[in-house]
Amino acid sequence: MTELNNQQKQLLFDYCLGLTSEEVTAEVEQLIASNKQAAEIHSKLKTALSPLKTLESDLCPDSLAEGTIWRLKNVARSSQLRLEQLLADEQAKTVTDKVRFWKNLGEVIAAAAVIVFVAGVLIAPLSLARQKSRQQACLMQLQRIGQGINSYSSDHDGQLPAVATAMGDPWWKVGYQGKENYSNTRRIWLLVKGGYVKPANFVCPGRSRCRTAQLDPSQVQNYNDFPSRKYVTYSFRIRCSKAGEESSRGRKVLAADSNPLFESLPDDYSKPLKLEPNIDSLILNSINHNHRGQNVLSCDGSTEFVKSRQIGTSKDDIFTLQDTDTYKGVEVPTRETDAFLAP
Repeated sequence: MTELNNQQKQLLFDYCLGLTSEEVTAEVEQLIASNKQAAEIHSKLKTALSPLKTLESDLCPDSLAEGTIWRLKNVARSSQLRLEQLLADEQAKTVTDKVRFWKNLGEVIAAAAVIVFVAGVLIAPLSLARQKSRQQACLMQLQRIGQGINSYSSDHDGQLPAVATAMGDPWWKVGYQGKENYSNTRRIWLLVKGGYVKPANFVCPGRSRCRTAQLDPSQVQNYNDFPSRKYVTYSFRIRCSKAGEESSRGRKVLAADSNPLFESLPDDYSKPLKLEPNIDSLILNSINHNHRGQNVLSCDGSTEFVKSRQIGTSKDDIFTLQDTDTYKGVEVPTRETDAFLAP
């Protein structure tokens, strides 16, 4: 087993805090998969940090944040200037003064400590601001999807996008390009094919390791569904088995950030699906926003960010089917009040 260096350990720490870029994230995940020591460190860090998931961040007042950052910047600037002066003095000396050396070293360490402190204070607010920005960008994308659905509905006598499906069709096979209308996203792909919504709007900005579809109009027409799950990170309502044609009117939930129950679906469509959700997946919010909540789109075009999976007065869980413990990828709600969003 190869011993990890300090840089690799730092990357593991940053990865557990969610501070790595997409490229670095892929590198760290490969390291965890191939190195036993990295896997052990990752497991211990996740265990140590898990209690933080239960904490909710409160926004700092703008005036306090701005004043604090202004003071820290001044301290850091002053310390940096002092550090530069100390280094210049040291270079100009021709005789080493041990007493002076240790005094200067102490001042250098103090200056470095201030810089580290400033960085530590700024990381949390910047991380929160980045999360809020991604939530807002995601909300705007869902609004565009809602606008596209509304335009489609106006052009099709008030009906939502739909394709011919049969009871028992596997709605989980996103990316299947055969003639059968299998996946639940194939009807949503009609919005792309019709030019109602751009492909990029179906990838949540808060989701890592997913790809924005870069397809020209001729390529779009060649696909019957999204190219793969990486190109769509939202979940859409499964139609009720007892419903007639689905209308675009009302406040029922139409779409939301990705369903946490179906994060690990098989890529081999030839094998049957049998998924028994564990306790975590039954309580977690969407992974799109690090389980802090999910943006939700209603049929009337309204959108909101919610921190709970239970929606409406009935407190229905939008990510599960009522009275269902095992999913085979062919289930549908038996009543309109049982909202169920799936890939």
